[in-house]
Amino acid sequence: MTETSPADSGRIAFLGLGHMGEPMAVNLIKAGFDVVGFDVVPAAVGAARDAGVPCVDSALEAVAGAAVVLTMFPSGAILLDAYRGVGGPGLLESAPPNTLFLDCSTIDVAQAREAAEIALAAGHRSADAPVSGGVVGAEAGTLTFMMGAEETDLAHITPLLEVMGKKIVHCGGHGAGQAAKICNNMLLGISMIGAAEAFVLGEKLGLSNQALYDVISTSSGQCWAVTTNCPVPGPVPTSPANRDYVPGFAGALMAKDLGLALNALEHAGVAAQLGPLAARIYRKFADEGGAGRDFSGIITEIRGRSEG
Repeated sequence: MTETSPADSGRIAFLGLGHMGEPMAVNLIKAGFDVVGFDVVPAAVGAARDAGVPCVDSALEAVAGAAVVLTMFPSGAILLDAYRGVGGPGLLESAPPNTLFLDCSTIDVAQAREAAEIALAAGHRSADAPVSGGVVGAEAGTLTFMMGAEETDLAHITPLLEVMGKKIVHCGGHGAGQAAKICNNMLLGISMIGAAEAFVLGEKLGLSNQALYDVISTSSGQCWAVTTNCPVPGPVPTSPANRDYVPGFAGALMAKDLGLALNALEHAGVAAQLGPLAARIYRKFADEGGAGRDFSGIITEIRGRSEG
């Protein structure tokens, strides 16, 4: 743990108190950080207040007097609009000079770099630190953070992230955290499809899910999609499969992240085949009823197509 007092970080404006943001904010408060929250969804504000997060009535009120503005937003477009303001002052204009803008959303690499550029131009500091680990990791404080930041800001950022996660990787400068997250989630989407297909094949061949899990989890096919987020109920009691695929990490978010990966693949000129295929599969899954289900629910779509 970094030897820095929570008081040294100043007030944290936590914007975006959804399934991930709320437990992250709660962990900061439990560790002694001064946090004030806001979300545009009234139900999220109510739930956060019930969980012990002090909330205010607007984002601009939250950032006034803040030393850190931590954002967990659905898209890069929303982040950029919030920074600039739409029809009025934005976060950058309303925050005190030299505020640290720490974005933990998952957005396009180009948008992350643009957000950093306009934050720096407005006299602030900026970092991107998208997360991996899902709601379970957010609640337990065991997230992995992929950080894109200047070396000079690490001492200010790291104590906050250490409270919310167990692994922090400084991936490089602005946008590098988003680049790492997109690569990671592309592999996750691909591996979950493979895991789901393996379990459906096992069922067709007469294997029990437990037997196949016992083999894969200790053999060369071992992966997070099996050992932590197993797509079938039973072998991993905490996996969403045991809750009828209540997320977790929703299919809509996986479709979004794979869309970001697809953009990155095209712009970088990578001759990928599985990434684009996974993006198409999850886009269809989300569009046809899977948007609000855990992404491991892709197995139900595979199983449905395999009947007969």
